[in-house]
Amino acid sequence: MMLSGQPQSGQAENKMDKMKFENHYMKQFDDELEEIRTRLMEMGGKVEQQLQNAVRAVTEADSQLAEEVIKEEQNIDEMELDIDEACILIIARRQPAASDLRLVMMVTKAVNDLERIGDEAKKIANHAVILAEEGGTSKGYTEVRHLGKSVTTMLGNALDAFARFDVEAALRTIEEDTPIDMDYKTALRELATYMMEDPRSISRVINILWVVRSLERIGDHAKNLCEQIVFVVKGKDIRHQ
Repeated sequence: MMLSGQPQSGQAENKMDKMKFENHYMKQFDDELEEIRTRLMEMGGKVEQQLQNAVRAVTEADSQLAEEVIKEEQNIDEMELDIDEACILIIARRQPAASDLRLVMMVTKAVNDLERIGDEAKKIANHAVILAEEGGTSKGYTEVRHLGKSVTTMLGNALDAFARFDVEAALRTIEEDTPIDMDYKTALRELATYMMEDPRSISRVINILWVVRSLERIGDHAKNLCEQIVFVVKGKDIRHQ
């Protein structure tokens, strides 16, 4: 005899089926979130390599390496579009909330910053080709090498912080932007001195000025990545603090 209020077998089975469906749904959702995160890290790795190669192309006067950087930038653009499309589909199908929504939003902003870094690396490579063709003095290469190393390290630290969702590491990396800005200003003064000492170097030094400008901008984009990490983990927007 069935006791009053006791669920019938059909109701219990329906409840279990619903739980299985919800668990399956959540697993699919988690897999999709992990997929866009993985693809973002892959894009970050490619951009980081692009930056390293672009700086080497300048300092080693390697026009062939510069051409490789320029060609690879198209692949980075395609990765940005693919990840953006995946994020749009997640929002449309899953309607994420709270931290999940912040993660998707963070990925869309992060891919934009990574694509911008790829653009700046391409600009550096374009100037590397010009510098290699011109030949001549290596004045300015010390500044490019020093600033390039600092910016590449900052980008690597930002990507590592994202991989671990490490807020403390992100905040430490943000602080690296200040000395980069100072080194950038120092480089500008040094390059201006080169032009005054030798007016024949003006054209060449102007190309190097554009290179260090791109490096400074890459530092800003790496800073943006770290700010997004704080946003997704803590739910706090620290961009203007």
